[in-house]
Amino acid sequence: MLHYLLSRIISLLLSLAVASLVIFFVIEIIPGDPASFMLGLNASPETIASLKAELGLDQTPLIRYFDWVSGLVVGDFGISYTYKVPISELVVDRIQVSLPLALYALLLSTAIAFPVGLIAASKRGGTADFGIMGFTQLGIAVPNFWFAMLLVLFFAINLRWFSAGGFSGWDAGFWYGIKSLTLPAIALALTQASILARVMRSALIDTLSQDYIRTARAKGLSQRRVLIKHALRNAMIPVLTILGLQFSFLLAGAIIIENVFFLPGLGRLIFQAIIQRDLIVVESVVMLMVFAVIVVNFLVDLTYAMVDPRLRRSG
Repeated sequence: MLHYLLSRIISLLLSLAVASLVIFFVIEIIPGDPASFMLGLNASPETIASLKAELGLDQTPLIRYFDWVSGLVVGDFGISYTYKVPISELVVDRIQVSLPLALYALLLSTAIAFPVGLIAASKRGGTADFGIMGFTQLGIAVPNFWFAMLLVLFFAINLRWFSAGGFSGWDAGFWYGIKSLTLPAIALALTQASILARVMRSALIDTLSQDYIRTARAKGLSQRRVLIKHALRNAMIPVLTILGLQFSFLLAGAIIIENVFFLPGLGRLIFQAIIQRDLIVVESVVMLMVFAVIVVNFLVDLTYAMVDPRLRRSG
């Protein structure tokens, strides 16, 4: 188990190092100068040079990369070119929206997908199975931003149960905050629930064909007991993989949904920073999201070892 843990930690650190290099140098080759953009077309070369020196843009890319990475290690993301405040303050403010939204959407998708996948696997080849697979295929095909607009049209404009956008803030009360995030979370959860339900069904069907499942049935165990007690745990490896990827996607991939609902989250912050050429914000926030993705995958790997003892023995 120790060897397995060390190998995963080394993989995590290497992934972070490669990701930081890719993020920094990809953003560096984007055409356009942040200083020239901030000062406008009529700015003199001397003023632009002075602003570059103030922002640290006059240094070589390699020096700026190591300054940026060394700051990330100690939690210093730098200063925003546009807002003139530490990026860590912007992140703390915006993650109070993005993180609850991701967790809310993940909870909804899991609550939908697990029972739906179990029913589809237990009724394999039946009417219920075909109906569920048809709906999940539709859920995967429908773009979440289009589904989000339908939710706004029906629940916000016609029924007036929810607001069409914005975030009331947690200071207004927990339930007001949850209500503001409900429609965005449903829009995000639709595709994820469809994917997870299909993976759950496929994993369970593969598991139900194993010899130990036939033995359990031969002992007279009910279909429900066979599914829940014997098949479900052994089918969890691919399901955990999808859950880890889904959380990463929901946290880092909600840029469109946050803009549809005008939510002040990390996705909207990145979108605004790209428009304003605030490259240090883009680099730092994207790196933070990549860090979250890699850490979640690392935790999923550890969960594999807890679920499947063969991984611990191989370690």
